[in-house]
Amino acid sequence: MQKNKIYINFKDIFPIKNYIFAHTNFDTEMATYKKKGGTKKDKVSKIEEESTTAEVFNTLDETASKSEQWIEKNSKPLFAGLIIILVVFLGYVGYTKYIQEPNEKEAADELAYPKSFFDQAQSTSIAVDSLYNLALNGADGKYGLLDIIDTYGSTDAGNLAKYMAGIAYLKMNDYENAITQLGAFSTDDEILGALAKGNIGDAFSEINQPEEALEYYIKAANFKSNDFTSPMYLFKAGNIAMDLGNYKKAEELFLKIKNEYSKSDEGKKVDIYINRAQLATQK
Repeated sequence: MQKNKIYINFKDIFPIKNYIFAHTNFDTEMATYKKKGGTKKDKVSKIEEESTTAEVFNTLDETASKSEQWIEKNSKPLFAGLIIILVVFLGYVGYTKYIQEPNEKEAADELAYPKSFFDQAQSTSIAVDSLYNLALNGADGKYGLLDIIDTYGSTDAGNLAKYMAGIAYLKMNDYENAITQLGAFSTDDEILGALAKGNIGDAFSEINQPEEALEYYIKAANFKSNDFTSPMYLFKAGNIAMDLGNYKKAEELFLKIKNEYSKSDEGKKVDIYINRAQLATQK
């Protein structure tokens, strides 16, 4: 049998190949174009960002401009204010260095003399009044406590002199002056502060003003509570309240000693006083 031969014309195939390559190149170029150009949405977003940035800078420029205008308008008052602050600061520094500090030293030196008499009077029972008088008024041209209060009253030594003078007057039974000097004394010390107020209470008690005495005993007890002065003055306050017939108040004060300061000397004996106050209340 005779075989039929098949002839393939490659010219017919090549146009197809060219067509395929042509379309492939076109698609590639389109993809590249899209990648470089980006989408419409990306362009809009970029424009918005640029617009927002511009608005921020414009706002900052406007704010800076307004600030400059305000400063320019108020430059004189601002300058005057700065001058005043500077003068006050320099005045404070100068006062502290050249007035207050030297005064503190002088006052402390002057206090040593009357304090020696005050300390002697505190530790003895003989000729106490004469010692307190020397402490108060000084001798031989030396300052006493009252001189130090008048001359250096604003210093720490002057403040301490007020406390010492108050105690001296109290011991000499000059209760009015004791109240005055102790009332002028100020401190954050938990013991001295409480003692000052408590001694004012003692002075009021001595001149038969129990309401004022009760008030100051309570102030003393509440002044930075501690295991020494607090129960002592609560106990005094409770007894004054009993004398005033305010038995409920007395019971309250005695109970506070029992509940909060049971280990103190007052706490160990306070049950008897609580019972007395309770019995008095029932009558």
